[in-house]
Amino acid sequence: MNTKNTGEEILPHAPASFWIESTKLETFPTLDKDIDVEVAIIGGGITGISTAFNLVKEGFKVAVFEASSVLNGTTGHTTAKITAQHGLIYDELISHFGEESAKQYFEANENARRFIEECINLHGIECGYGKEDAYVYASSKDHVKDLKKEADAYERLGIDGGFTEEIPLSINAVGAVVMKNQAQFHPLQYLSKLIDFIKENGGVIYEQSVATQMENGNPAVVHFRNGVKVKAKYVVSASHFPFHDGRGYFARLFPKRSYVLAVKTDKPFPGGMYINAEKPTRSIRSVTINGNEALLISGDGHKTGQGEPEIKHYEALEKFAVENFGAKEIIYRWSAQDLVTPDKVPYIGRISEGNDNVFVATGYKKWGMSTSILASLLITDLIIGKDNRYTDLFSPSRFVTDPSIKKVVKENINVAANLISGKFDRPDKELKDIKEGEGAVVTIKGGRAGAFKTEAGQLFVVDTTCTHMGCEINWNSGDRTWDCPCHGSRFSYEGEVIEGPAQRPLKRIDPDSIDYTTS
Repeated sequence: MNTKNTGEEILPHAPASFWIESTKLETFPTLDKDIDVEVAIIGGGITGISTAFNLVKEGFKVAVFEASSVLNGTTGHTTAKITAQHGLIYDELISHFGEESAKQYFEANENARRFIEECINLHGIECGYGKEDAYVYASSKDHVKDLKKEADAYERLGIDGGFTEEIPLSINAVGAVVMKNQAQFHPLQYLSKLIDFIKENGGVIYEQSVATQMENGNPAVVHFRNGVKVKAKYVVSASHFPFHDGRGYFARLFPKRSYVLAVKTDKPFPGGMYINAEKPTRSIRSVTINGNEALLISGDGHKTGQGEPEIKHYEALEKFAVENFGAKEIIYRWSAQDLVTPDKVPYIGRISEGNDNVFVATGYKKWGMSTSILASLLITDLIIGKDNRYTDLFSPSRFVTDPSIKKVVKENINVAANLISGKFDRPDKELKDIKEGEGAVVTIKGGRAGAFKTEAGQLFVVDTTCTHMGCEINWNSGDRTWDCPCHGSRFSYEGEVIEGPAQRPLKRIDPDSIDYTTS
């Protein structure tokens, strides 16, 4: 996985997550028969596993269903900061929601961090958990005003922190806002112990089990791709993009990708977790890899399937790492995807009014380590009938006029533009132009197709029409995937679904037998 710096680019060839590579996880069976449970949790990431952990403790019969492998999605590709400092958010929350709601947002995320810490101490979990101060810094004086406004919001909300002109990190910064006593950890080492607890206390987990639709009722009935059904008193959609989209979530969630490098450097790290106020985003934290300190450099986010070739984002982070930290070696690289709501507050709670037994958690805006835990605690309280003071703030049924309307309109105009433009796009490349290790949209017999050729020369060709709503997918050169620019569905180069909302794979094409002129 390691690639030495020889004066040229030092990116590892293939993306891989350190968290996943360094954790041995058990595999679980595929659901192959109809079953009845009290709680069916769709999604085996940090939200699903944490919710199962909480409900098993309450004595519920719980089953978790994961479409691929547990902890292999966004959870396995995070930067793993456990913090209530979600960029410059609190001044904006006060403006849009009011001071009390902004305070609740902070408290809910801070309670989540404390829950993780208490769980680690109670169960003796070794997962590299450590307290760190978190900083949002600015490299340009143009953003100092924003930092000071955020610091004022901290003071109004009683948050421990404030404005500082200097940060411990040796990097160009003209000021920062600090939030004290936040944390970082190894998420999969933590969650693997929760999985053990779930199994030991009667919970069950299924992998390669794709939920496709649900019948409302009590019990609700969840249908799976292989034809089996699960009846459940309660259903929790913790699948990143909600598998049951009866509320039109695809139009109210906007997918964003970001990128991570694990960097080996000779410079000592002073501690702390950092993210800049400017664009493109640059996020920095330390991590221990094979007993040695390294840095995670992340950011360069963009809307999924849109913008410049994805490999350029890795290269931009590489340049930043070399210039600011003297990076000698990039040990790992990976990317992650998350969903953003119009008002930047997650959807957590009952999926709709009157649907008292179906719950959803999504829209974490790349801050899923704290938000997922607060989601698991909130949903657990709703299921056991315990009052939770954060229910209204995170309710999926809310609609805050400012800024939701403008954001929804803007994003759906963007979706429509990509849907239309993709249908008229006819690329210049043909199959004969595809080299080993390369993927691209190509023209075959006058039609649009997607092609990838492995280093061994094996050719994979797919129909580029997304199976969700018919947008035309684009090639992701950084991760070797096909990404949809409309709603963020992602597919492997063979056409298999990696991330929803799409549920069906892309159609595989034999270029010698398909006549595009009649399609």
